[in-house]
This record gives sequence, C-alpha cells and structure tokens, in this order.
Amino acid sequence: MELRKSGSLKDNELSEQVIGAAIEVHRSLGPGFLESFYEEALCLELNFLGIAYERQKAVEITYRNHKVGEHRLDLLIDEQLVVELKAVKEVEAIHFTIVRSYVKASNATSGIILNFSSMPLTIKRVGIDSYRLSPLSFS
Repeated sequence: MELRKSGSLKDNELSEQVIGAAIEVHRSLGPGFLESFYEEALCLELNFLGIAYERQKAVEITYRNHKVGEHRLDLLIDEQLVVELKAVKEVEAIHFTIVRSYVKASNATSGIILNFSSMPLTIKRVGIDSYRLSPLSFS
C-alpha cells in the first residue's frame, strides 16, 4: 500500500487527471495484460503526476458495530475517488454494484471503473447517488 499526498482537487478535476493517466497507460501497454500490470503502471503514472493514492486499501465492513469483512480497493485516490481496475471482456452490472459498495464503505465521493482489455479503454463513472435502492413493492 502506498500513500502519496497531492492536495485536495475537486472530484471532477481529480477524475479527469486519473482518466488521463489511465489513457496514457492503455495507450502505452494496450490490452492483453493482467490487472496487476495495469495497476502497477497506473501507480507509476500517478506518482509522476503527483496524485495522492492508496493502493490495495483495506476497508473494514461492519454490521451492528461488528466487523463482518473487509473490501480491498484497487486504488483510493486522494481519499475521495475509488478506482476499480478490470481486464475483462466487458464491464457488467455487478461491477457497478461492487464499486458502489466500495464507494459507500470508504466514504469516498465517487468511483471509476477502468477496463484495460477493451479498445479503446472503457471508462465508467460510478456516483454515490446511484447507490440508492428503490423501495420494494409487492403486487
């Protein structure tokens, strides 16, 4: 796990910088590698840009004040943006659900899913507002 301090950027500006870094990594490496390779390369790019991040950050999950498990975030950028890296055929609905849970558990403001296996790089934003569940209805 690494922590670098960059200062507070607004969420949108921060997202744009991270996306730019991911595009640079994807442009250089292309598709076909393991997620861990893209994670390493993206961290190198974030270091170069001076962007604060924590890698493989553990986030404790509690229920009624008892630990029930923990999430491992690929990257938490500047304590506010969850970045989930993928190297899959396509991003599926479950990936959004998982990132929304990561955003909620880490008290981040939003998240991004980056799929490095696609051409071009697939970028999906995930906001905390999309975490709200609609009430159940019975007929």
